[in-house]
Amino acid sequence: MEMPTGSAQAGGRFPVPHKSLSLDIKGNKTDIVISKYEDNFLVIVTQIGCMGTILAAKKDESVFSDPTYNVSVLFGKRDEPLLLACARQLIEHISGSGSARPLVISLGLKDHSQGTLKDVVSAIVDNRLW
Repeated sequence: MEMPTGSAQAGGRFPVPHKSLSLDIKGNKTDIVISKYEDNFLVIVTQIGCMGTILAAKKDESVFSDPTYNVSVLFGKRDEPLLLACARQLIEHISGSGSARPLVISLGLKDHSQGTLKDVVSAIVDNRLW
């Protein structure tokens, strides 16, 4: 992952706790906003200046089996398995830290390579609100 071009900012005036940051990932300016709502986490990642594919991820627990993670595409590209993997990694990290909130994530990326998505996940985890 490249060094951030700007520092992360924690929001104080917006009524929802959030962090926003801007960094360079594989030569592309990447803006990330992480918001913590009462019932969900919302993460917006964009290299294209607008929202991209929107995914929902949640942990499903059962008394009789290990937990499973459900990731679905709400809007956008349905044929990008790495976007699903990115959302799954994040929901696993969120639930592993003790939070039961589901995740809604928008990924508007120019580059859908494994390296880019790995750097995106690292940046989000490093600036997490859970």
